[in-house]
Order: sequence, then structure tokens, then C-alpha cells
Amino acid sequence: MMSSHPRNSFDSEIDPLPSEANPEALAAAVSTTAIADDLRKLFEILPDAIRVPLEQHSLRDQLIEVVMDLGRRPEARFPSQADYLLETPVSRTDLQHCIDRVGHFSGDNRAGIEQTLHRISAMRNRTGDIIGLTCRVGRAVFGTIGMIRDLVETGQSILMLGRPGVGKTTALREIARVLADDLQKRVVIIDTSNEIAGDGDIPHPAIGRARRMQVARPELQHQVMIEAVENHMPEVIVIDEIGTELEALAARTIAERGVQLVGTAHGNRIENLMKNPTLSDLVGGIQSVTLGDEEARRRGSQKTVLERKAPPTFAIAVEMLERQRWVVHEQVADSVDSLLRGRQPHPQIRTVSETGKVVITHELSSLPATESLPAQTQQRGTWASGGWRTSGQMLPLSQKPHLVPPRSPRAEPLGSHPRGVMEEPSFEQMLQESFYQMERLEQPSHGSFNGSEGLGLAPKEGMPLHLYPYAVSRHQIDQVIQTLQLPLVLTKDMDSADVILALRSHVKSHAKLRQLAKNRQLPIHTLKANTIPQIVRALRRLLNLDDPQMPDGEDVGLFMKGDSEDEMEALEEARLAVEQIVIPKGQPVELLPRSASIRKMQHELVEHYHLESRSFGDEPNRRLRIYPA
Repeated sequence: MMSSHPRNSFDSEIDPLPSEANPEALAAAVSTTAIADDLRKLFEILPDAIRVPLEQHSLRDQLIEVVMDLGRRPEARFPSQADYLLETPVSRTDLQHCIDRVGHFSGDNRAGIEQTLHRISAMRNRTGDIIGLTCRVGRAVFGTIGMIRDLVETGQSILMLGRPGVGKTTALREIARVLADDLQKRVVIIDTSNEIAGDGDIPHPAIGRARRMQVARPELQHQVMIEAVENHMPEVIVIDEIGTELEALAARTIAERGVQLVGTAHGNRIENLMKNPTLSDLVGGIQSVTLGDEEARRRGSQKTVLERKAPPTFAIAVEMLERQRWVVHEQVADSVDSLLRGRQPHPQIRTVSETGKVVITHELSSLPATESLPAQTQQRGTWASGGWRTSGQMLPLSQKPHLVPPRSPRAEPLGSHPRGVMEEPSFEQMLQESFYQMERLEQPSHGSFNGSEGLGLAPKEGMPLHLYPYAVSRHQIDQVIQTLQLPLVLTKDMDSADVILALRSHVKSHAKLRQLAKNRQLPIHTLKANTIPQIVRALRRLLNLDDPQMPDGEDVGLFMKGDSEDEMEALEEARLAVEQIVIPKGQPVELLPRSASIRKMQHELVEHYHLESRSFGDEPNRRLRIYPA
């Protein structure tokens, strides 16, 4: 119990982590945790028939919660199992016994036990009567923030994310104590449900010298947040469960006033917040912007893209995946920008070893085919530098017709050829060959250089191919690479590239790019449109996986019978559905209702992609549904 563990005794047991965030110093730091749970006070509210078997249970100290539902057997839940405490169902008398011994149930149906951290949550029927109770054990775990102690000391705002039950509130409570006691800061806790500092007017000793402001109703939390800053001059505000737009706006207001924020939010990872319009402002907000022609060409993206709207409210984000494994985004702005551009951020992974040392590693990028690579080619989440070119294993293939190799199950929908059939070069291949015929004649002979467009590169021993995109959407290329599991890696550095993939119209007018490629002996592969089918075909051809029957995303005008805007709009709708959803995501798509003649054109366009489509519904709402292959 808490009385047997004065706060000063915990302070002497916890070795503070170094303020420098370097892996060597942190890895050597040891944090000893101590736990205070006041289980006796929780057991006292339970009926004797339930309390006695619970006190005698071998896993009593690991208890998470006791569940009491009317007409069902009472249940005790532990980290690895759940056990019934009685064979007799819970009665209304048992429920009332508990209700009479706890505090008042607030608007969010929560109550507490004074001077403890336990939470009693009620389930009610339609008339408002309580028919179930969840008695959750609240524990003060001292030393639990050892993994991020150095981040807490920086004075930057920290956002804690994670699933329910992973320990967000426990960590928040300990952060408040460390900031108030160890760092001597003025800390105010906004305690919506009295979950951080316990029930009653006197806060639990687990928060140290930090002050606590209670919230009368959950919907007023944002007002209490602003009131705390205006009336009590805090240096740090601690908030639990930011869940509404008003609370997110209040958090930004507080951050703009120079107050350090430490809070939790609904969501497991940063991506969840970005997709949540209510809370996206916590990570800077998302807006659509239009780029200039030169900037869009430089990025290889569309002119309309998503960008971060403002600096994030929280500079640091911690994703609590497990109790002893946290993902730390030291620069939330950089992580959000990377995700918006289709790239994976590289956050820290902080874990605690068996000896109590903090170990820092970096999260690996989700690159394709890593499992098939030898271990020596995988370094800190990226492919080993050099790829095929530096290994001397990038060899030109013969221009003779070749056997189409067997395709993986994920690549199968992109074509319908029987395996092992002799295939002649397609018209597109020959066109690409003629386009670069002049450059091939000018290139010096080199064993690892292939200047032709229609020829593939033969991978050996699972070595990846480093691809430099020019005026082509990196996001779409990355989508195709991950979907088809291709051994390709995108690079921003032409010096480390093995091959260049560029838009044909830009290469024709960019003599400097051709000269740079010539000097570096880099082959240039082109595509005529920045679309998913064109990228798929170009990458498969580049890796000698080309399927000549795979369509090239012809102009929808070829399928029009007239020149009406309705036809153009309907065909463009079908083309976008195929290229942006059906092929890259493997999901069926339902189009808008159209007339019979226009549906026929849409069917022809879908057949061009070797996909299946069907009409369903009754006129005038009959429409197409497109299915993945």
C-alpha cells in the first residue's frame, strides 16, 4: 500500500537518465520501478462472497479488473487469463453493495475510491439503472518513464498514443511527478475523471507536488484547460484523453502560450491522428495545396498534394505499442511530412532489456522482399548501398523473345498469360527501343550497362535495384513496389542509382538529364504517362517480368463513340477507378449510374485492363461494378 512506500524512498531507487539522448548513455541507464496499488481499498467495496476468493487468488497482485454483470458470474481478469470467482450469478444486492461504497458516478459513468487510483465504471440499462460494474485497478508505477526521461527533461510537448490498457495514464501520472518533484516545475493536471490523481478532494501522493484541477463534466475539459493557464501560471499542463475538436484547439492555444504540454490522445499511431479530422491539428493539421509546375515536376507528383498545415501542437510523439516497447518520433513535423509524401519515417524504438537497460534502435522501413535478402544486405532499415551496379551483377539480357517467368500470386492479376509461353516484343517495347536507339549507339560498351528501353535487368542473388525516378510519382512507384513485392529501392541520389525511370515527355526536352545518365552509364527507362498501369508495365519490363498483354492505359478518347462530356466523364471515372483503386489496392469499385450506351463503353475500357465488370441495379440506377482480377 501507499503508506508503506513514502515518495522519497522511490526517489532514491530511481536513477535518472542522462539528459543527452545518445544510445550509449541511455543504454547504460537503469530504471528501477516500484508499484503502489492499494488493493485492500478496492477489495473492501466488494461483497464478502467475491472478496474472499479474490484475496486468496495466486495472481492477486497482477489483477487488472473485476467485472460484475447482473445475472452473470463475477470475473477477475489478469494479463494472461480470466477466472470466475463464484458459481453464483451477481445479484442486484451485490451491485448495490459496491455502489454504496464508492464515490459519485459522474457524467461519463465513472466513480472512484477516495485516496486511491482505482476506477469504477458503470453500465446502465435504458432506464438508467446500473446493471454492471467494471472495477479497474489503478496503480502508481514509479520509474515507468525511464525510457523517455531524457525527452521529458527537454521541455518540449509530448503526446502519448496507444491502445487502451497499455499504460498511458500510468505514464502520464509518473511524468507529472517527475516534472513537479525532480525538475521543480509548476505542473497542473487536468483530471477529467479523477483517473490521474484519484478520487476525492485530496490528490493521490503518486503525482508528487503537481496540482490537480477537477472537471465537473467531461464536455467542459477544454474550458478547464484554458482556465488553468489563465489562473494558475503553470509551466506544464498534463491532459488525459484529448478526444474532441475543442480540446485539440485548446491544446494548441496552450502550446502557443509557451506552456509545455503532456497528454494522451485516442489513436494507436500518428497515422491514426492524421486520418482523424477531429484530432489532426495535434500533429499540425492536413490541407490540400496546389504546386507550381516546376515543383510538381521536381517531386514527381501531381500538382494537388496534401501538406501539413501548421507546426504540430506536440513536438514529440510516443507510440506505446507495448509496456516495455515504445516508438518515439522525436520530430513529429518530419514524420508527418514523410507520411504525406508516401515515405515511411524512421522513428526510434525504445525497449528495456532484462537487466533494466534502455535500448534504442531504429524502426525498419517496410521495404519489399527483405525476407529474401541475405542478412548482410540489410542495414538499419535500408538496402545495402550499391545494389546491382556495385556488385557487378547487373547484366544486359538478350533482345530475343524470352519465356515469361512464373508470376507471384500478388502479381497474377496483372496479366492472363499462361506461364512459359514464348512472347514476341510488344509494339510498346519496339517503340521504346527506337526512341533510345540513338542514345544506345552513343553509349560506350560496358558490361553492366543497358541503355535499351525494352530490355530487362537480370537480378542475381536477391540483390535490389536502386531506382531514381524523374518526373514520376514516387508515391505511386512505392505503391506498385509494395503491391507486387518487387526487388526495387527508390533513391534520391543519382550517384547511387542503378537505373533512371522518367516521363518520356520530360526526357526529350531535358538534354542535361541524358548527359548525366550517359556520364554515369545509367540506363533510362521511360513511360509515357504518370499512371499506375504505365508504372506497373515499366517496372515489370525493367525487371524482365513484362507482360505484353498488360494494357498501357490508353487515352479514354479511343473508347468514345461520340464527343459528349458525359461519355468523357464516365470513361474517366472508370479509368481512375481501375488505376487508383482496383489495380493498386485490389478492391472492387462501384461506379455512378449511367445509360446503357455509356455502360457499354465503360465495359470495353475495363476489358482493356483485363479486368471483369458487371452491370447491376434497375434503370435509371443501373451501374457498373469493377472487380479485381
